[in-house]
Amino acid sequence: MHTLFDSIIDSYLEHKVGIVENFLNPSLSNHLKDNLNLLYIQNQLLDAGTGNDIEVNHDKKIRSDKIFWLDRIHQNKYENDFFDLMDRFIIYLNQTCYTGITGYEFHYALYEKGSFYKKHVDQFRNNKKRVYSMIMYLNSDWQIGDGGELCIYNEDDCQHISPTQGKSVFFKSDELEHEVLLANKPRMSITGWLKVD
Repeated sequence: MHTLFDSIIDSYLEHKVGIVENFLNPSLSNHLKDNLNLLYIQNQLLDAGTGNDIEVNHDKKIRSDKIFWLDRIHQNKYENDFFDLMDRFIIYLNQTCYTGITGYEFHYALYEKGSFYKKHVDQFRNNKKRVYSMIMYLNSDWQIGDGGELCIYNEDDCQHISPTQGKSVFFKSDELEHEVLLANKPRMSITGWLKVD
C-alpha cells in the first residue's frame, strides 16, 4: 500500500498533480460503483451546487452533476473500507510530508450524459480548510470519446485526465483551476478534500 501512496505523492511533488492507477482496487471500486448506482436508482442523489452552506448556488450552467455525501454513520461496509484506506493515506501523508491534515469529506459524484462542471478552484473564499483535493474514479469501461475528462489548468496548458476505474488524482485545492468536460455517458467518481481545522 505504501508503494501506491509514494507514487501519488511523488507524482504530485514532480507535477503539482498526483496521479496513480489502482489506488482503489477493482473489488472496492466495483462495490462503490454498485452503491452509487443503487443510490441513483433510489433517487438519493442531490443536485450539486457551488459554494458552501454560507453561500450556495445551483446554477446548472456551471455544474450539473449529482452527489451523495459519504459518512461512516451509513454503516456501509464498502464506504467504511474506503474511509479506512483514506485514514491510512492521511497518516502516511502526515508522517512523510508533515501536512497536518486532520480530517476529510467525500461524496459520490454522478455525471449523467450531457453533464459537466465548468472551470473552478476547490477552496472556498470564506473557508480555507480544504488543503488537498482527491478524486477516485469508478468507470470500468471508459473509452476515448466518452468525454468526462478532468481538465487541470497549469499556466496556459490543460492536462486531460481520463476517468478510468481505480485511478486517483491529488492536487492542492487552492492552486489549480480545473473542470470536468462534457460527459457523453454516465461518469462516476468519489470526490473529496483533505482538510485542516
